[in-house]
Amino acid sequence: MEDSAHPKRSVTVADVAKAAKVSKATAARVLGGYGVVSAKITDRVTAAAAALEYRPNELARSMSTGRSGIIGVVVGDIENSFFSLAVRGISDAARLAGFNVIIANSGEELDAEKSAVDLLIGKRVDGLIVTPARCDSFDHLQHVRRAGVPLVLFDRAIPELDVDAVTGDDRDAAITATRYLIGQGHRRLAYVSAMDAEDGGLTDIGRISNSAVRERVEGFVSVLTEAGLPNPLHYIRLGATNQRQTDDVIKRLLSDNAAPTALLASDSLVGLRIFKSLQSLGLSIPKDVSMISFLDADWTNVTVPPITIVDQRVYEMGKLAGERLIARIERTPLAVERLRVGTSLVVRGSVAATDR
Repeated sequence: MEDSAHPKRSVTVADVAKAAKVSKATAARVLGGYGVVSAKITDRVTAAAAALEYRPNELARSMSTGRSGIIGVVVGDIENSFFSLAVRGISDAARLAGFNVIIANSGEELDAEKSAVDLLIGKRVDGLIVTPARCDSFDHLQHVRRAGVPLVLFDRAIPELDVDAVTGDDRDAAITATRYLIGQGHRRLAYVSAMDAEDGGLTDIGRISNSAVRERVEGFVSVLTEAGLPNPLHYIRLGATNQRQTDDVIKRLLSDNAAPTALLASDSLVGLRIFKSLQSLGLSIPKDVSMISFLDADWTNVTVPPITIVDQRVYEMGKLAGERLIARIERTPLAVERLRVGTSLVVRGSVAATDR
């Protein structure tokens, strides 16, 4: 049994070199993956390292190679299955390229995002993927660029930053979903988002600091305007950040003199909260109110009825973001782009035709 008071000494490159009967420089080349070494010697060093349970010193390796082999990822809300699925795509792309991933959660708070970015830069990550909490405050991301660290934005775009962004086709997705509801006869449609707002309402789309939400609202409003419906901002509600607040939002919406007959949830967490709110009010979907949610989250398929969703192909978005960042780390010559991943509407049972 190992003596906890005298822990086992870490195995060094010199130990591996001695066991493999090669020079320390040769062992370092094999273990570091650089230089030219014969297959026979490589096999000998690799076998010795495995037998000794050698673990590389990542700090030392980053100092010698200029790389840490680590990608930093800052997401908005890891509780949201959208980001969990995205991180899986990023991690798969990173692993295939020989990188590890460190994940930080901002909770959609700008200060937390800044702290996470500073921490990851301090750990000498080779690149960063960030979902910006606000698209109108990005000095800290400019600092990342000035520091020479490759940066890719995920889910949200900041054109002024001049970096790659991987997003969904948010405006078109909202247009498709809203047109479907209009086609089913709905004329009073509400859009519900978790974005904070002082009074829960919206008077100026341009003031929405989250580019994904702003583009979805723009798409939603454009269809209502196209259909000749009055006051298209009337049923847009922000602030559904937790279950209690979502309950309040839904109660206020449905107590309107002309209550909406259909609801469009901005993401799967909001969608689930709306579903629970309607249940608590004893309302039936789609008999009393129809709904559509963004993202094909697990819960949307097991409810009664199953929920019509906007399928966002989030894993592909994450994988593409990871691949794009790795290309930047490897200095592949590429023009800065906003890469949009298309969406599709998956029709299930949560929308009913109406003439109300």
